[in-house]
Amino acid sequence: MRLPYVCRVSKYDPADRDVHGHYTGVEDTISDHGEAEAACLQAVQAFAADTGIDRLSVREPQVASLVHFGVEPPLDDFGLGTLLPGGLAGFHDGAEVPLDVALELVRLMLRDSGAWCRLEVEGALAVHVGWDQYLYVGSSRPCHAALARTRELGLFPECLDVSPYDFEPEDDGVLRPGDDDFWADLHRAVACGRAGLLEEIYVQNASRWHRLTRDTIDTVRAELAPRARLAVWPDLSSDINAILNTLPAEGLVEGVWQDKEGQIHSVVADEDDFPELSARISDADAAAILPVYADERIPLLSAVMPDRDGVVRARWQAEQSLSDLAK
Repeated sequence: MRLPYVCRVSKYDPADRDVHGHYTGVEDTISDHGEAEAACLQAVQAFAADTGIDRLSVREPQVASLVHFGVEPPLDDFGLGTLLPGGLAGFHDGAEVPLDVALELVRLMLRDSGAWCRLEVEGALAVHVGWDQYLYVGSSRPCHAALARTRELGLFPECLDVSPYDFEPEDDGVLRPGDDDFWADLHRAVACGRAGLLEEIYVQNASRWHRLTRDTIDTVRAELAPRARLAVWPDLSSDINAILNTLPAEGLVEGVWQDKEGQIHSVVADEDDFPELSARISDADAAAILPVYADERIPLLSAVMPDRDGVVRARWQAEQSLSDLAK
């Protein structure tokens, strides 16, 4: 549901734009960690007050991947360690946070900490942070008081039809719940030796890996992050030499391996990193090399975890799997 009132808030005076709309003034495109940043947070607070909102939900969280495009380097734990219960583990789709925490998440995004999300109250308020310190606020109300407050803070609100950061579903995704039918299929795939590895994509660009047996599937299911996306893969192989021989001459791959202590690790690597990846896998108990490119990375099964009441409220979708391609 798109909100009827949307504005772009920034420190960039519209008078300093050229005929193409490009900013030509002297304001920097990174956070000042000071007055301008504080003004943006106060503006969000004003819009929340105007719409009667004191809590917001985290939607579609993501963290920096192999390539980080932020101006500032990512922080340890992306700055979430002391902000959310459980740190990064508490940064999941649907997590509800009080306004003061939401404002700190906006601060992290303004600073390009490496963590990003949409902050929303469905049908009432939406806050998105874009490139170059642009802040997008959508509301169900005109918010005249908040707009006036934003101008008092020295910022420039500009009306838009829609935020460019509104959620858009993926064209090639699949709407499939991780319900009892999915888990029954997974039990059968593990029992016959076809599957043995579960990828839990708990935020965009970050995964946890679980090696499965018939006895551990239900335990793993109970511990998954809310609304996680799931991808099922063949089991890791103990034939380490054979796995290393599958490394391509060049390109990106994901190496997944289980160490001597039973911990599973993964890393995305290119040909420059292959020597280090090979060294790590050589000392592993079992491993796999998985493709990274979308047209090659096709899991056996995939799904999105529903909420506890069985309803899928996550807006992201599962990857297409071999079971989809076989239909």
